[in-house]
Amino acid sequence: MISSSPSVAEYGLFIDNARVPAEGGPLDVTDPATSDVWARVPDATPADVDRAVTSARRAFEEGEWPRWRPADRARFLIRFGEAIADHADELAGIQVRENGKLLREMAGQVRLLPEYFTYYAGLAQQPSGTTNPLHLTGMVNYTVREPLGVVAAITPWNSPLLLLAWKLGPALAAGNTVVAKPSEITPVSTLRLAELAAACGLPPGVFNVVTGLGQPSGSALVAHPLVDKVAFTGASETGQVIAAAAGRGLKRVSLELGGKSPNIVFADADLPAALNGLVAGIFGASGQTCMAGSRILVQEERYDEVVRRLGERAEAIRVGDPRDPATEMGTVASPAQYDKVLRYMEIAKEDGARLVAGGVPAKVPTLPAGLFVRPTVFADVTNDMRIAQEEVFGPIAAVIPFRDEDDAVRIANDTRFGLAAGVWTGSVQRAHRVAARLRAGTVWLNNYRKTSYATPFGGFGHSGLGRENGPDALRAYTEEKSVWVDTGQGVTDPFNPRA
Repeated sequence: MISSSPSVAEYGLFIDNARVPAEGGPLDVTDPATSDVWARVPDATPADVDRAVTSARRAFEEGEWPRWRPADRARFLIRFGEAIADHADELAGIQVRENGKLLREMAGQVRLLPEYFTYYAGLAQQPSGTTNPLHLTGMVNYTVREPLGVVAAITPWNSPLLLLAWKLGPALAAGNTVVAKPSEITPVSTLRLAELAAACGLPPGVFNVVTGLGQPSGSALVAHPLVDKVAFTGASETGQVIAAAAGRGLKRVSLELGGKSPNIVFADADLPAALNGLVAGIFGASGQTCMAGSRILVQEERYDEVVRRLGERAEAIRVGDPRDPATEMGTVASPAQYDKVLRYMEIAKEDGARLVAGGVPAKVPTLPAGLFVRPTVFADVTNDMRIAQEEVFGPIAAVIPFRDEDDAVRIANDTRFGLAAGVWTGSVQRAHRVAARLRAGTVWLNNYRKTSYATPFGGFGHSGLGRENGPDALRAYTEEKSVWVDTGQGVTDPFNPRA
């Protein structure tokens, strides 16, 4: 912190391993459970962004980090993970204060982060090139993978540190430098993470943080000529703008965007298990996840029963203080998101959906200014309704009936998104048949909302470009170079390069 008052902490940018003031004016950071302003960060100007990117470019071109041995980068990543574990309670608490998600969820995410960095520490030391057999005599060819350069990592507010780790782990393991721009709603946790990285011995300029709105700071970062790759998680509409801007500079880009994921319940499903998966899929994190199972498709034979039981489960969910261990659903993250969720509840009613549960703000007497809404279930939804086609990013379930397997697949794939899907059935044959037909980057069979650093995550269609996590993520932060060696044993014809 640059300075502080008894109630509001003042933060700067983080550049060259130091807290620095910015040219841009202040932005308030608000606790959505109380509506109190508890911190302020800069709204970085293009000049501020330029300082951060220039620092990262200097660290890449002139600094030691890209030239560290992979084993040394791996040692740093492990040490960094250990520091995160030591500060897990602090980092979880900051995120809860920023976005209102459950403390137990944020704490669980933070405690997993060291494993992400340990995983990429291991991959950093694995063989990354190939030796290729050739049709030419006396020639040897091999490939090597080298870091891209400066990575712009633009992250959302729903899981700020976890989704940053998805980018930071492979980017650093490959030897890149990073400029992170967190959401203006959740900037403090990222600034604190950067301080921990510096304390663990990361060279200056390797990991910088700029805070601010999409305009001007985000746009300036994407358009900066010294940025080599943009890695973005957020709304699909913003992703389209970023892809177009990055394309003008021929930058590498990866986009993890929105979803309208189907959670499909067949008549032969284990219904108690499926209901648990439906509740976790749409009401976990107050529905504020890109993978939320917001379209619940139920076979006609079980439709009325599932609607009734899901409504009962929704009404029983404990909404309240996200820091209370007994709370099952916290707030939505911001006033804008709160208004959006309530607006979509009205849109669903206007379009003819039947309200089964919720549909109103939630009152928490101890936190009267909190941004709480009731878990909401709409039935008799058709797939052409806005509530079934547009991403709400809130705790609203749209329950849609289907006749048979073909009908379920048709409805599930009738969307511009393709991030995830769930299938609940007692038939292993059906599970695999349906999984093969779904146009989604992740399919969960008799489970939902599981991810790992070891497996790829990303989507089809408007759900994004590229994949995060797993070994492919590391390759996505590298350039491949082909090297040719003449061993002196071949016959050279200068007019026939293929000889």
